[in-house]
Amino acid sequence: MNINCKILRDLLTPEELLRGDYGVEREGLRVTPEGKLATTLHPEPFGNKLINPFITTDFSESQIEVVTPTVDTIDKAYTALTWLCDAVQDVLPENEFFWPQSMPCDIPEDDEIPIAIYEGRPDAGSAMAYRQGLIEKYGGKKQLISGIHLNFSFKDEDIETVRRTIAPEYSHQAFKDAVYLKIVRNYLRYRWLIIYLTGCSVGLHKSYIPDCVAQMSPVDDAGSYLETTGPSFRNSACGYKNLFPLYPDYTSVESFVEDVQGYVDKGYLSAAKELYTQIRMKPRDAVNVLESLREDGIKYLEIRTIDLNVYDPCGIAKIDMEFVHRFILYMLIKPEEDYPQWQQEGLLNEEAVAVGGLQPGFKIKRNGQMVDMRAWAMEILEDMAEMEQNLGLSDGVLDTMRIRVEHPETTYAARQVADIEDQGFLGSQMKKAREYKAESQGRENILREYGDADEQVQKKHQENMTTGKAFPKL
Repeated sequence: MNINCKILRDLLTPEELLRGDYGVEREGLRVTPEGKLATTLHPEPFGNKLINPFITTDFSESQIEVVTPTVDTIDKAYTALTWLCDAVQDVLPENEFFWPQSMPCDIPEDDEIPIAIYEGRPDAGSAMAYRQGLIEKYGGKKQLISGIHLNFSFKDEDIETVRRTIAPEYSHQAFKDAVYLKIVRNYLRYRWLIIYLTGCSVGLHKSYIPDCVAQMSPVDDAGSYLETTGPSFRNSACGYKNLFPLYPDYTSVESFVEDVQGYVDKGYLSAAKELYTQIRMKPRDAVNVLESLREDGIKYLEIRTIDLNVYDPCGIAKIDMEFVHRFILYMLIKPEEDYPQWQQEGLLNEEAVAVGGLQPGFKIKRNGQMVDMRAWAMEILEDMAEMEQNLGLSDGVLDTMRIRVEHPETTYAARQVADIEDQGFLGSQMKKAREYKAESQGRENILREYGDADEQVQKKHQENMTTGKAFPKL
C-alpha cells in the first residue's frame, strides 16, 4: 500500500485532511500546598469514578485523569480539555492543587500510596486487584508518573475515499487497519523526535526510586534533583515501562494479537493492557482488547509519548497537538525503512534521546549507523514542510519546531532546567500549580461560553460535565 502526497492532494481537501476524531487524556496528581501527595479520597463532586467518563482516576486514588469527549477538531479538543481542567481546579479544596509535572511530587513509600478505590459496579473488584498487582510487579512510585495521551482517527468517509481509489480490493476495515499499522510502525521508528520536542521532565524529588534519583545531580537541600542533558526522564529507563522489552509483530492486526496473547500466556503480562507502548492501536471494546482488535479491527490510535507540559495549564500546548497531527500524516506517507532491527533501534533511540538529547552534537542510531540527532531532526522537519506545502497545510507550526531543534534552550525541558535550578523541584512546580489554580478560578470558561443562558442553565452545564452526565456542546 503506497499513500503519498499526490494521492492525498488529489482526493482530499486541506480541510478534510485536518479533520478527524480527536480526544485528549490528561493525568495529574493531587498534592498538598507543600508538594506532598494528597492521600484524601477522590473529590465527591466527580461522582463514581467508574461511571464518570470525563473525570476519573488512573492508578491511584490521588491521581486524577480527565478525558475529553471525541470531537472533530484540535481546537475543540483543546477547549474541552481546558473546561475539564478548570472543573478539576474548581472542585479541589483550597488546600489541594493539580500537580503540573509528569514526574511525581513528594511521595510516600509503596504501602502508603493509595490505589484507586472502585465500587458500585461488577468490575470494581477486578479493577482494584489489577492495580494491586501493578504495585507488586513494578512498585508504586512509577505508577504515579503522569502524562498526556492523544487519541486520533481519520474520518471513516475520508479513509473510504482513498480506499476506493488506490485499494478497491481491500475491505474498508482491512484498509483502515493497514493505514493505522503503517502509522504505528513509522511512529515507533521516529518517536524520539516527539520526545525531544515535547519533553518536560528533567527533575525529581528525592522520594522517588533511589536508583533513579542517583542518576541525577542534587540541586539543593530540599530534595531537588536534576538531569540537564536530556528532555524527558519519564521516557527514560526510569520511566514507566515493562520489566523487559517486548516487540510484538506489527505486520498485521492478527500477528500483533497473537504475539500479545503469547506474552499473556507466558506470564510476561497479566493482561493485554499491561503492554506499555508509545502508541497503542485501540479497538471498539476497551475491555476485551485482543478479541475486539481481531474481530473489529483498529478504531483509533492513542499516542502516549508526551510529557505533561508544565508551561500550559492543560498539560499540553495546542501547537504541540497540531504538530502531532501533522506528524501522523507524515508517518502515513513516509516510505518505511527496511532495517530489520527497527523496533530495537526505536527503543534505543527513545531512551537515549530522553536522557541525552539536549547535549550538543548528540548522536543516535539510524539503520544501525550513528548520526547527528539534530541534523536528522531537521531533515524530518524539512520533509514535513514539503509535505505541508504539497497538501496546502502550511501555517507556521513547523517553524516553532525548527527553533526547538536549532536552539535547545527554547525547549520546555531547558526552561525546566533553569526553573528547577532557580526554585528547586517542588518549589518550581508548586509555583505553577498555584498559578494555574488562580487563573482557572478567574476564568469560568463554561459559564462564559453559555453566557446567553440564565444562571441556572449555566450551572447545570457545569454540573453535568463535572459529574459525567453530559458534556456541554462545543
